[in-house]
Amino acid sequence: MSLTESLRVAPGSRPRLEEIDPTEFAGWDDKKAAKKQLEEEKEHLAELQRALYAESKQSLLVVFQALDAGGKDGTIRSIFSGINPQGCRVTSFKAPTKLELAHDFLWRVHQAAPAKGQIAVFNRSHYEDVLIVRVDQLAPESVWSQRYEQINQFEALLASQGTRILKFYLHISKDEQKERFQERLDIPEKHWKFSADDLEKRKQWDDYRLAFEDVFTRCSTEVAPWFIVPANRNWVRNLLVARILRETLEAMDPQYPTPKDFDPSAYIIE
Repeated sequence: MSLTESLRVAPGSRPRLEEIDPTEFAGWDDKKAAKKQLEEEKEHLAELQRALYAESKQSLLVVFQALDAGGKDGTIRSIFSGINPQGCRVTSFKAPTKLELAHDFLWRVHQAAPAKGQIAVFNRSHYEDVLIVRVDQLAPESVWSQRYEQINQFEALLASQGTRILKFYLHISKDEQKERFQERLDIPEKHWKFSADDLEKRKQWDDYRLAFEDVFTRCSTEVAPWFIVPANRNWVRNLLVARILRETLEAMDPQYPTPKDFDPSAYIIE
């Protein structure tokens, strides 16, 4: 089994987050070498993304979920820094607006799905509707329990139209979350990232763990797999995600289009 396959949640299985080590080095114990390899992965990603954009026949949806301070922003900033912004859009899903609440829960998500040739990155996603909605009891179980299958059908629809889907759960320990929250209090430049609500969410750690485990069991499918990424060490996290993205784009094999209406060799630029 390859390294990336070992992180993939098999359909129907139930991973236990408390049994998965978020401090795992994943085979990289040399931080400097890992960071160098990350830069190489990012160069490959940029090349593949250019071909994907030019080909304009396929698309890629990348979903990031984590507990607070799990590293979603840092992962996106690190990995997609070299990507052409014309072919990539990041959407952060906050609390739904009044207009969004007037529609079904997937309405706002479908609008952010990638067009052909595009990469769409979701910082949080439609899964909030079976996570925070469940834990905070924002809707009755009779409502949110139906959403797992509705999500699977939605993702299957995207996949049938040429969208490859990758979903990453950035797995940190409770102690690591505590350290990151403390940094937000200690470092003035990080004060803006802190919210007192974060501490309330921290009290719900076990409830969220169970909610995520249900998500993995019910919504990791062949066309839209979940990957559980050890995320206590940022450099390990970033390299793992970048490698999975690169391998996926290589498998998609985007090709630059061949001119059909002219012969490039017939032109001379003077």
